[in-house]
Amino acid sequence: MASYGSFAAIGDSFTEGLSDPGPGGGFRGWADRVAEHLAWLDPGFRYANLAVRGRLLDQVVREQVPKAIAMRPELISFCAGGNDLLRPGCDPDAMAKTFARAVRDLRESGAEVVLFTGVDPRDTPLMRRIRGRFAIFYLHVRSIADLYGCHLVDTWSMQGLRDWRAWHEDRLHMNADGHRLVAARVLDVLGVPGEDSWRKHWPARKGTDPRVRRREDAEWLRRHLLPWIGRRLSGTSSGDGIAAKRPDLTPYA
Repeated sequence: MASYGSFAAIGDSFTEGLSDPGPGGGFRGWADRVAEHLAWLDPGFRYANLAVRGRLLDQVVREQVPKAIAMRPELISFCAGGNDLLRPGCDPDAMAKTFARAVRDLRESGAEVVLFTGVDPRDTPLMRRIRGRFAIFYLHVRSIADLYGCHLVDTWSMQGLRDWRAWHEDRLHMNADGHRLVAARVLDVLGVPGEDSWRKHWPARKGTDPRVRRREDAEWLRRHLLPWIGRRLSGTSSGDGIAAKRPDLTPYA
């Protein structure tokens, strides 16, 4: 059974833990859930989470990668690029070059590295139209994981995440159930036995009236997507003024 004495997580809102409520009004998320399990196995376990919501790939590479390397943890998770892919005119091939250089540096530190594909956006209105760029980038991530000997968590293939019951109402962030499934998949990829299974089979539910679905889509567009686009056009981010929740590699109780 694999074990790890230290873990540093870097990335954006996915790794910060939005929208999985945690103690004290903060967020928990899959990374905290993995850390909790690793700490249960090793009383001396240490954990850092440098992820900040809204960060672009270049920002994660510039701000978080050097800090994670300096900590010299045994395990580093790296997931970034999702916010870039949502922006008009992004180049997934150019992104992959930046991503690969960062992974090379992380691996040269001696740490084991966990990488992620994204979730297939085919079920999300509007986002399905740019599905191709997501597929291109995450095929690059697969290749980079193979090239540098990284662990790969393939959320694209996780059928349990295709159900909206695993997601917050904004359809951009997972809820507690979604983060729980990802944590279970991470532990499985690392070879660490966990209590949960990532192979989720949701109970069947009645079909939704197409008119109701259209109203829900319109409400989502008004309440969540348009404000998101507005922030991008104004050059602001949901992460402005937000600091990493665990900036140092410290014992995890």
